[in-house]
Amino acid sequence: MDRLGLYLHIPFCRSKCRYCDFCSFTGRSAQTVERYVARLCEDLRAAAPMCGTYTVDSVFFGGGTPTLLSAEQLTRISETLKKEYHIADDCEWTAECNPATGSHELFRAMRQAGFNRLSIGLQSAHAEELRALGRIHDFEDFQRTWEEARDAGFDNLNADVMFGIPYQTPERFLETLERVCALRPEHLSAYALSLEAGTPLAKTAHELPMPSEADVEKMYLGMIDVLAEHGLMQYEISNFSKKGYRSRHNCKYWNLEEYLGFGPAAYSDFCGERFGNSRDFDAYLRGESIVCEREKPSEAERENEYVMLRMRLCEGLEDRSFRARFGHGADEFLARFGRYVKDGFVRQTECGVAFTPKGFLVSNSILSDVLEFDGKNAEKT
Repeated sequence: MDRLGLYLHIPFCRSKCRYCDFCSFTGRSAQTVERYVARLCEDLRAAAPMCGTYTVDSVFFGGGTPTLLSAEQLTRISETLKKEYHIADDCEWTAECNPATGSHELFRAMRQAGFNRLSIGLQSAHAEELRALGRIHDFEDFQRTWEEARDAGFDNLNADVMFGIPYQTPERFLETLERVCALRPEHLSAYALSLEAGTPLAKTAHELPMPSEADVEKMYLGMIDVLAEHGLMQYEISNFSKKGYRSRHNCKYWNLEEYLGFGPAAYSDFCGERFGNSRDFDAYLRGESIVCEREKPSEAERENEYVMLRMRLCEGLEDRSFRARFGHGADEFLARFGRYVKDGFVRQTECGVAFTPKGFLVSNSILSDVLEFDGKNAEKT
């Protein structure tokens, strides 16, 4: 059976972070949250028949803050999935979690419901940096949540951190990494701050002490070495793991595999089509379709997309895997990337090409030069 990933969007937060442009809402009543859970279960049941030939090997609850749901609600969703879908015995069940939103009792119930991985959002170990981001926890909250998850039986934990944030220096970022590594994570995700238009932080960033471009580069390159010393090896531009703990859900994106998304702002790539939902929360609650875009990419666009996503991985683009997927070699792409080898941005591998750490820092610019997305390759449906 073909393999499939499922993404379930839980769009509720206690407060909105100052940098956040995700589809999330604060202040929703318990009744509204319950209606959303019921609607999500209905959506899952409705989609199940078209997934009859698939085995689900990854389920990801993203947000928002999924751990704001009750144990009963999370269990009800997981039981719906188990009843309606073919779930692999080794399925990876992940939930995102913000510090101080979970408890030992909730985590224990989640383990019983089938969850086996948590992604806990720290962002920084420094109070001043957390305040600038609009985070409502401190490092002690994070550490307590982490230990409660461990006590409940979670042996696969990810920590999210950010760099390039207000007040941060390379030395302070190193301290954040060291404090996280002391907790022995199986996985760590590190994202550069992106100032999204319209967010409170984007409007006020000019008033705050921001690290220089040189400091951000120093943070990124230094992080790779520091994490490797702790057994966390880089496998993707922003992700590090111990052996055997790569995020299966995210690897589906980077390998251009199939997944279905449920809830507002969720996207899917399924049966040769890409489609996405709008952010219309109220329409979703009413049971209306909120699919706002749908396209069937051409073979040429799929090739470009595959190359773009594979180049996020440290293994990079491999000719043999490209050939197995598309029926011909990747010679043209390999030649274009080859122009960047002499300057140290790209390296030749045994099977193809990959970005160097230095190249990852300017990967968007290089990819825009190498790839051809002209808007003419996708057939609208």
